[in-house]
Amino acid sequence: MSLLRRPTLDERARRVLPLTPAVLQILLSLASDDRHGLGIAADVKEFTDGRSVLGPGTLYGTIKRMLDAELILDLGSPAAKDDDPRRRYYRITELGRRALVLEMEGLESILGTAQRRQALKRT
Repeated sequence: MSLLRRPTLDERARRVLPLTPAVLQILLSLASDDRHGLGIAADVKEFTDGRSVLGPGTLYGTIKRMLDAELILDLGSPAAKDDDPRRRYYRITELGRRALVLEMEGLESILGTAQRRQALKRT
């Protein structure tokens, strides 16, 4: 009788790589704080200096796929009474955090190669 081995966290995380820019940006936003959708969009716009703006279709479509892939959790409505009850809050999962780390390691490697080859040298 053969028992099926459960995939490790790293194996599961590698299955979702490479991350799309929207997934990467949402995971980066959630890496430090739980946020609602519009809070994620505002944070991404801020940390990209306005170079990336997640419109509602991209934002919520991506969030849906990330929930299905178990990269993030839906925490539901806010606990604070002064917050808008229509807001849904999201949190990065252990799988989402591991996928983010693996993706960032890959990007660091590419950036290091670009720097060594002076590809980033300004003319």
